[in-house]
Amino acid sequence: MDSSIKRVALLGSTGSIGQQTLEIIRTFPQKFKVVALAAGRNVDLLVKQIQEFEPELVYSPLKLSLPRGKKYLTMEEIVSCPDVDIVVVATSGKIGLIPTLTALKTGKRVALANKEVLVMAGEMVIKTRQYEAQISPIDSEHSAIWQCLQGERDKVDRLFLTASGGPFYKYSFSHLAEVTAAEALQHPTWKMGRKVTIDSATLMNKGLEIIEAHWLFDIPFDKIEVIIHPQSIIHSVVEFTDKCLKAQLSLPDMRLPIQYALSYPERLSNPALPSLDLCQMSCLNFEPVDYDRFPCLRLAREAGEKGGTYPAVLCAADEVAVEFFLNNQINFMTIPKIIDRTLELHHSVEQPSLDEVLVADIWARETALRIAQEGSQ
Repeated sequence: MDSSIKRVALLGSTGSIGQQTLEIIRTFPQKFKVVALAAGRNVDLLVKQIQEFEPELVYSPLKLSLPRGKKYLTMEEIVSCPDVDIVVVATSGKIGLIPTLTALKTGKRVALANKEVLVMAGEMVIKTRQYEAQISPIDSEHSAIWQCLQGERDKVDRLFLTASGGPFYKYSFSHLAEVTAAEALQHPTWKMGRKVTIDSATLMNKGLEIIEAHWLFDIPFDKIEVIIHPQSIIHSVVEFTDKCLKAQLSLPDMRLPIQYALSYPERLSNPALPSLDLCQMSCLNFEPVDYDRFPCLRLAREAGEKGGTYPAVLCAADEVAVEFFLNNQINFMTIPKIIDRTLELHHSVEQPSLDEVLVADIWARETALRIAQEGSQ
């Protein structure tokens, strides 16, 4: 194989980010080669992807009949393979944590789209990476900050993470309690998976991004702010010590940060990606966040500031609460109540080991499940 071609292992290939990653790779066969695909239970789509991209290595929790010459490996084995250059972690939840740590330990560059990895074990992940650019963030907000900080990492005063506000940021308390899962899944600007879309509606995703930004860019929590920007054109802003601001702008399309994460430090010309016409931008609005109406954002910030195993508990409780909401078992405003109560009951471990993080995750899931069940009866 041409040594200039980057060999990619894609974890979470059948999800939204995974499919868009393959779209970028399909556009640049001279730049990227899929050598491994890992996915969950969407076997039909995974089979189609295997047929098209012909990876050598495959993982699925379900049994597959693989074509001749293909190897079935665990995700940890895949990311350790010497034939892999870049690992794209496009899974959601804690399943991405151990493969990410394994990939970093073995020197692979990680294009990270999984929020929970850095939230659950940020200090551990950052200590494991061998060089600064080993983690390429795929979140549009962190990609924006990453691009703005090129060559100026030591001159930052504040970071501003922009949030669309989701579909409900103008709703009253009473109206928020009545929204349905179907309404919450209708995001006004982004196309995402179900869990991330609900997190966007509660603003939990922005809270998780605060914790991610803290670890990725080594910025104190009190220097990271969230502002509402409904148009989703400015993806984040950096304020430098001289009070100058630098922002990254583009249309809301996840293929843009995915491509940058894959191609870094190169920028590739891709006619399939949308171009922003500034003359069509009649206005760009910004508003402060209402922490009272969106308590998940406050809970996430507090968990990040406390550290220890609190962020892992936050992630696990959120997953449980969101699943209950998606199944129409609780209302929208019960999501933060379940998370808050789970955090209140937790006894944190400071500077936890990987095992202690995973134990906290299990405890939080069991506790949040019990609280959710009691609340839904």
